[in-house]
Amino acid sequence: MTDTKDQKVSCSQQSRKSQEFQEQLELTERMSKIKFKIMVLSGKGGVGKSTVAVNLAVSLGLEGYKVGLLDVDIHGPSVPGLLKLHGRTVGMEENKIVPVSLSDNLKVMSIGFLLKNQDDAIIWRGPMKMNIIKQFLKDVEWGDLDYLIIDSPPGTGDEPLSVCQLINDADGAIVVTTPQELALADVRKSINFCHQLKLRVLGVIENMSGFVCPKCGTVTEIFKSGGGEKMAQEMDVPFLGRIPIDANITGAGDDGTPYIYHYSKTDTAKAMKKAIKPILDLTQTGNTTGEDDK
Repeated sequence: MTDTKDQKVSCSQQSRKSQEFQEQLELTERMSKIKFKIMVLSGKGGVGKSTVAVNLAVSLGLEGYKVGLLDVDIHGPSVPGLLKLHGRTVGMEENKIVPVSLSDNLKVMSIGFLLKNQDDAIIWRGPMKMNIIKQFLKDVEWGDLDYLIIDSPPGTGDEPLSVCQLINDADGAIVVTTPQELALADVRKSINFCHQLKLRVLGVIENMSGFVCPKCGTVTEIFKSGGGEKMAQEMDVPFLGRIPIDANITGAGDDGTPYIYHYSKTDTAKAMKKAIKPILDLTQTGNTTGEDDK
């Protein structure tokens, strides 16, 4: 009787290992079609991380690159709202998930597309979040992409850890902060997270860095400025630039209209483009700044 039970346990373990091996093969094959995989991180919420991720993806698409934007914020997906995609649903094709297409160059996937009611709360522990993120990476029909931009929730918990474990050849992370010390203290943790997981820090973006009055041009340091640049220097990682506050960013986010496209001539949009230019250069040089993450 004991032998039969042990045999069943052994068969179950072998079956599970075989399934995990097959899933890993499928994941590796899917990711091999994507040239660059970049995470957007922040240790602090409310710093504009999703706004940066969305505008980065849109900017890459406008440059003619094939881009995927993956929202792995399971509990608070922001990407569908920022792109006015609420109500859109994903398709199914030969047991694969077809992401939502915003344009010929930009595909989007978020758990927000799977919710019947956008106000529903997702109450999941780590293993369930790991499984859905694996499905987003493995089973979404991304096709051949130049870039996959992955918008992670704040902090260093299950979601960014799952992505790092599932994509062992990710090209790096962009870390978003605001200038004040309250945000910087948490963002330092994100940089240390990258160091511990051997994930290259492509650079730090200092968001909400001063407010330029649209009428008189006076700069008001609402959150101070320069804190992100100083932190990047102290932690020996690249600094990508400062993005000032623009009231139109809020309106663009609420309206689901990508700011970097609709307000391309503003100083803030120009600062965004300058900050993400090193990421555009990846396709040409394979390196953003000529420096590796220490």
